[in-house]
Amino acid sequence: MSRVGKKIIELKGVTVNHKDNLLTVKGKLGELKKSFNPSLSIEINGEELQIKRPNDQKEIRALHGLTRALIQNMVTGVTDGFSKKLDIVGVGYRAELKENNLLLFLGYSHPIYFIPPKEIKIELPTPTSIVISGIDKELVGLVAAKIRSFRKPEPYKGKGIKYTNEIITRKAGKTAAG
Repeated sequence: MSRVGKKIIELKGVTVNHKDNLLTVKGKLGELKKSFNPSLSIEINGEELQIKRPNDQKEIRALHGLTRALIQNMVTGVTDGFSKKLDIVGVGYRAELKENNLLLFLGYSHPIYFIPPKEIKIELPTPTSIVISGIDKELVGLVAAKIRSFRKPEPYKGKGIKYTNEIITRKAGKTAAG
């Protein structure tokens, strides 16, 4: 058995509906829907949810743990939500919010205007830090990666957009020959 797949998911404060292959999870922060492989059976017993697999084929074993992790992320998302923090490093690099859209000044000849999906909330505690939050873990990660891709941190001075907990490995610059 998959160690991840056989764990039971607790459904406290969440309502789950399973019809055909579509799983709907509702919580205090919102609602998420996702369809899963029909070969796996999803069993809901009161406040617990368990995923069972019909056989030990390689593809089914791989889907077993994946399905359980995706459902757990849906439950966590509608109860607590997810967030990613980005830091902007560099002289003159900053961010602004215009309505709910993000305006980035990253040393280019023009500012970058980013329109996030409606499910995502962007906050700026300071002009050099960005907090991206939402209920869908995948979407929060994609938006954070997209914003980071506008100016990835470079290895010499570390300028660019980086995750708060990311460590940038620095390279030594040129030294004068003497």
